[in-house]
Amino acid sequence: MYSFLKLRVVHGLLLVALAGNAAAQATYLGFDRNDYPGDGNLRLLRQTFSYAGYWLNNPPADRSNTWLGKRPALENAGFGFLVLFNGRTYKELRHNPAALAQSDAQTAIASAKREAFPARTIIFLDIEEGGRMLPEQKTYIYTWVDGVTAAGFRAGVYCSGIPAREDKNTTIVTANDIRANARGRSISYWVTNDSCPPSPGCALSGTLHPGQSGVSFADVWQFAQSPRRKDFAAMC
Repeated sequence: MYSFLKLRVVHGLLLVALAGNAAAQATYLGFDRNDYPGDGNLRLLRQTFSYAGYWLNNPPADRSNTWLGKRPALENAGFGFLVLFNGRTYKELRHNPAALAQSDAQTAIASAKREAFPARTIIFLDIEEGGRMLPEQKTYIYTWVDGVTAAGFRAGVYCSGIPAREDKNTTIVTANDIRANARGRSISYWVTNDSCPPSPGCALSGTLHPGQSGVSFADVWQFAQSPRRKDFAAMC
């Protein structure tokens, strides 16, 4: 049995905590959205956020990418970046997931280079479906990771950190499933868990760390969405 869990809103603001210096437990607050917020809003956003998600291809459910070419404006405004590549859904992977992954890795690499992201930049593969990954999904993810890594970039995965019920006795966290089957691959994890708790919602009373997401090895935690998902965040 497989449970699909949709992660990302199509339009809206996602609040994200990024781990910095682990020894000092430093974290940074950022935002991620499908649509580029506009040059005129960057100064205001920078008063709150240190970095932005940056799409290399069309975001989920979108037919265009308004982020391309906007790196200089964001950098001049003082933003850092989390670089994203929108991956495939399960129904697209039923025939040749390895070939699709190889092609998508090359597309991600080419786009990252056009946008002037240097070698060793982490590119996060956006996995929009959660639960236990099926064999086709695993083939796609790890082949994509290998392709990005071979090109001199670092690979990350954006995925669910929310326990998904598989049957009455079993729950699975997508991030745990991907990591457990990675066979030693070096992958950074950006997890989403806007369930309250552990998410505090949009009102912060202190510093958050990605490890508080419920996934101890998380490097980045998406802890809130706007509009709020009532089925997960009703207690916020």
